Amino acid sequence: MHSIESFGTHDGPGIRMIVFLQGCKLKCLYCHNPDSIETSGGTEYHIEDLMQMALKMKPYFGKKGGVTVSGGEPLLQAKELIPFFKRLKEEGIHTNIDTNGRILNHFSEELLDEHADLIMLDIKSMTEEGYQYITGKPNKEISFKFAKHREASGKKMWLRYVLIPGITDKPELLHALGKHFNDYKTIEKIEIQPYHKLGIHKWEALGWDYQLKDARENTKEEILSASEILNQYFNEVKIN
Repeated sequence: MHSIESFGTHDGPGIRMIVFLQGCKLKCLYCHNPDSIETSGGTEYHIEDLMQMALKMKPYFGKKGGVTVSGGEPLLQAKELIPFFKRLKEEGIHTNIDTNGRILNHFSEELLDEHADLIMLDIKSMTEEGYQYITGKPNKEISFKFAKHREASGKKMWLRYVLIPGITDKPELLHALGKHFNDYKTIEKIEIQPYHKLGIHKWEALGWDYQLKDARENTKEEILSASEILNQYFNEVKIN
C-alpha cells in the first residue's frame, strides 16, 4: 500500500476514506503520484486493520460517502481486494475503484461485477498515438473494452479526463470522447481534471525526467469550452 487519506472529497461521492495502492503498469506523463508506480515498496495492511479505520470513519460517510481504492492501479491487487470489499459491503459501506481500465481478468471481473458500487475510469486519450504518448503503453482499446464490460453489468461508472492544453483539449478529441460514450446508460458524470504540475517535485525527487514541464495550465476559457462540448453528451460534467 502507498498511503491512506481520510476525509477525501474528490475521489467519489461524499466524504471518503481513500486507500492508495502501490504499483501501476502505466507511467503517465502527468502522474501526480509517481512514487506509487513501482510495484515494489509500499506497506502491507491486514484487511481488518483497514476495516477498523473505515468503521471509525463510517459516521462521517453519511448516505453518499464510503471507501475509494485508488493507486497506482488498484486492480493489480484485485484478488486481495475482493475480501476487503466483501467486508465493506457487510458493513453497508459504499465502495469505489479509481482505475485506468487496463486489467480485466477473473478476479477484477468478480470485484467489479459483484462488489464495486462505483468505478471511476480514467480515459487517457481518444487516439492510439495520444494514448501511447501519455501512458508509455500501447492499445487504448483495452480501457474501452473495460468500459464496455462495466456498461454491460449495469452498474454505475464515472469517467475522468485530464485536460492538457494542446494535447488532450482539442475540440475534435472531446467530441470523439462524447460520441464514443454517448449511448452508455451507466455513466453518471464525467470529471474534467485541469492540468497541473503539482507532482513535478515528486518526479524530480525520484530522479525522473518530467516531460510535460513546458506544458501550461488551462485558462478558464479553455476549461469552459471543454465543458460546453462535453455537456452535449454527458448528464453531468464536473470540473475538479
